Amino acid sequence: MSDIRTEEYAKRLSRMIQCETVSSDGDGDKSKFYRFHELLRELFPHIFSVCVFEDFDGSFLLRWQGKSSESPILLMNHHDVVEASGEWSHPAFSGEIADGRLWGRGTLDTKGGLWAMLQAADELAAEGVVPKQDVYFMSTCNEETSGDGADTISKALEARGVRFALVLDEGGMIVREPIGGAMGDYAMIGVGEKAAVDIKFIARSHGGHASTPPKDTPLVRLGKFMVAAERKKLFRSELSPTVCDMMSSLSQSMSGVMRLALGHPSLFKPLLLRVMPMVSSAAGAMLKTTIAFTMAGGSDGTNVLPEEAWIVGNMRCAHHQGERESVESIASLAKKFDIETIVISHGFESPLTDHKSAEFEYLAHGVKKIFPDVKVSPYIMTAASDCRYMSRVSDKCFRFAPFRIDNEQMSRVHGVDENVSLDTLAGAVDFYRYVLTEDIYAE
Repeated sequence: MSDIRTEEYAKRLSRMIQCETVSSDGDGDKSKFYRFHELLRELFPHIFSVCVFEDFDGSFLLRWQGKSSESPILLMNHHDVVEASGEWSHPAFSGEIADGRLWGRGTLDTKGGLWAMLQAADELAAEGVVPKQDVYFMSTCNEETSGDGADTISKALEARGVRFALVLDEGGMIVREPIGGAMGDYAMIGVGEKAAVDIKFIARSHGGHASTPPKDTPLVRLGKFMVAAERKKLFRSELSPTVCDMMSSLSQSMSGVMRLALGHPSLFKPLLLRVMPMVSSAAGAMLKTTIAFTMAGGSDGTNVLPEEAWIVGNMRCAHHQGERESVESIASLAKKFDIETIVISHGFESPLTDHKSAEFEYLAHGVKKIFPDVKVSPYIMTAASDCRYMSRVSDKCFRFAPFRIDNEQMSRVHGVDENVSLDTLAGAVDFYRYVLTEDIYAE
């Protein structure tokens, strides 16, 4: 790897981090995002000069016309970021380069990915390359909040009759030992994500003074309900074909009982359904619908019993159960505690992509070409991304960012001291160059 190349890459990404683009619910001022667009034009002049640019209220779509329009591809990464509270060792929007890393909000989620895909495209455009097929680049300004940008753009593309041979968005990365005992580095390529549903649970009473509390006041009933929701097996656990193949892939670098069990998931299904949630919460979340209680409210006075108390749960619906059945299950439990259930935000349910498809193999081949020591595994994302909306315009939607990260860096995403290693930058660009130049369906 050229030190000069890495240094130049780091400087460009640093400038993107320095341009603060925090998105907030209900904030209609998009000026910061338009300033960021101008920065991108400055940093990547060659690709912007050959692309058609469309603005979607702060989100954007670029089209790079290729030699054919028959099998276009779409590369995505959002440019909004979450807030950066807490005490950072390097200021969150400084883009400081220190200790072999670039620090700041968005380095991994996902200005880093946006930089890498545009950097690869800009280099190719400067070299006079014309892609074999049309290439679209998309970046939204509200992925972290409403997701309206991706929703709107996907509908516009659908109305134009555009169908993509492949869509690639943020998702898994190259991680060491993705589950305990799976030695080595794995590129975890997401082939789907769970629908995210927000639900409000309301408990009511006649209120009253806190000095004479009756039994089962609203907050008590909500508390009992949350405990019951955590303890009861409300949602069905299943080993999907994707999860089975993920286990088989990971088992190849394991030893002992786990190698045997994960290598033959259909034979050891009861054991795996019981053990996987103990291995990690992420592994367990791939098996079933989950719900996390995130917000709460009661009375306005310390000595007042609430006439109405509420909590909000964020539900992630498994593909085998879906939103309707998942909501019915939790609502049935809530009713036992005299609690009303209101869905305040429905999820967007998108299907799983075939991990045995030619398109998946194409991405896997790219990983092995650029990162020869890295193994590849499919997986199901437990978080939400803009990619879910692209199921309207493609049945080959993948979620992967070509960065090597360690467990500590993973924990920094949406947290304090988010950072990316400098020695992973060149490889990320090379992977996108592969995607932009190699034929998906080459023999």
